[in-house]
Amino acid sequence: MTTASTAAGVPALADVHPSVPPSRLLADLVPPPHFADARFSTYRANPRYPSQAQTVARLEEVAATVVKPPRKGLFARRTTAPAVYMDGGFGVGKTHLLTSLAHAVGLDASAYGTFVEYTNLVGALGFQATVEALATKKLVCIDEFELDDPGDTVLMSRLLRELADRGVALAATSNTLPEALGEGRFAAEDFLREIQALAARFEVLRVDGEDYRHRAVVTDSAPLAEDVVRATAATEPGATLDAFDDVLAHLAQVHPSRYGAMLDGIRAVALTGVHPVTDQSSALRLVVLVDRLYDRDVPVLLGGAGETGLFTPEMLRGGYRKKYYRALSRLGSLAEDGRALVGTA
Repeated sequence: MTTASTAAGVPALADVHPSVPPSRLLADLVPPPHFADARFSTYRANPRYPSQAQTVARLEEVAATVVKPPRKGLFARRTTAPAVYMDGGFGVGKTHLLTSLAHAVGLDASAYGTFVEYTNLVGALGFQATVEALATKKLVCIDEFELDDPGDTVLMSRLLRELADRGVALAATSNTLPEALGEGRFAAEDFLREIQALAARFEVLRVDGEDYRHRAVVTDSAPLAEDVVRATAATEPGATLDAFDDVLAHLAQVHPSRYGAMLDGIRAVALTGVHPVTDQSSALRLVVLVDRLYDRDVPVLLGGAGETGLFTPEMLRGGYRKKYYRALSRLGSLAEDGRALVGTA
């Protein structure tokens, strides 16, 4: 494989082949570094959207309920562990709030991961072993609950039911499109319909608002010149440099559960020859990589066409559109961080 880094002598992301034991998959079920400082007190609720402050208040009550020791004794009443679902568009701070809930309950007592990370965990450990491992927690948080794969949705519904029956509190988030005013309720209805047996236990918390990343970052910004991408990567400590097509090909050879480990020690990712992705499988793998980059605050330098038209109009109208819009929002933020590196390395 010929990589963009060959001539520059910079390490290539496409050369990284991580080995990830199941024990690490469990250990990695913690809030991403990007949200290490996220707390309820640091969430800036927008007064224009009262549901934001209302959600914070309710989650603080949920946290207090989860950490409160159960009553003991002959007449102690068994209470159902709370289960909440945050419904709203991308970029309104749901992940910040979910992370804050995990911190409030305590990271030792919580498991935190994306929908994909939990399905990967079941694949690695087996269903019952996953239940036993997660049942030791007081709270299980699922970020970006996905409804586009029926098999995985049924699997997660069963997993959550088993955990809820064991008294584990649950919290989940999902997304709705930013321009689809009012569609959030439909997202909630979809979620509750798909988890059928658990629907009555979940409390839906609506989080209205605008994509906060767009307040300071304009996505689809102009790409960097290819020579600038190469020069910055060559002088930035911990940077990798690859041709975009090489990374896409490499992602097809690495299981998505290992994308996070693939980024260990990497402080910036530089890509040349970025162009629209027309294959849906490649696009979905790219989405997972962008999520892991965002989790770790890894700046990205984009050459070629940059973000422009990265996903086709058909993809942005299709069933996976929420994933693609989230990825564009996050990639725009990381690209701005990458532009900040130019001339400073």
